[in-house]
Amino acid sequence: KYSDNLRKQLPRIPLVRRAEDFEAFVSAGRKLGDLHVGFESADPYPVTILEGDLRLANIDDPASYFRVEKMKFAGKRGEIDRTTVAYNPRITMTGIPLEAYDYVVNGKPALEWVVERQVVKTDKDSGIVNDANRYANETVGDPAYPLKLFQRVITVSLETMKIVRSLPK
Repeated sequence: KYSDNLRKQLPRIPLVRRAEDFEAFVSAGRKLGDLHVGFESADPYPVTILEGDLRLANIDDPASYFRVEKMKFAGKRGEIDRTTVAYNPRITMTGIPLEAYDYVVNGKPALEWVVERQVVKTDKDSGIVNDANRYANETVGDPAYPLKLFQRVITVSLETMKIVRSLPK
């Protein structure tokens, strides 16, 4: 009767027969914990910027240059290209590995969570504006934070799946 709730609410603890397998799970758990807690210090994945290397760009106003309204995957419905994301009208990321979408959180790839959350959106009921750019500028102090966050989540997703796939059966 409560299997759906239990599957989501309780951790799934594997039952292993050998001490070596148990140690592998312990080690993987530590690595995953460190990786996920420290995700903001992960190296941004080196995506290709279609418009050119941003380190060479002459950016007069970083806050407006890196402003994100809504990220979008390339392609159209039915033929979405997840290897390319339009960050804003000035920046398009390509070369996103499809394996990064294998890391799923609550039924959705972590990268899709980032795409959904790094937007400017007004709540219909309260009228409160949720603006990822304000957080990037005022709290983090880096207008490129949403872009770097997406790149870091690629790195974390790839590393997570590498660790998970290395676990014993």
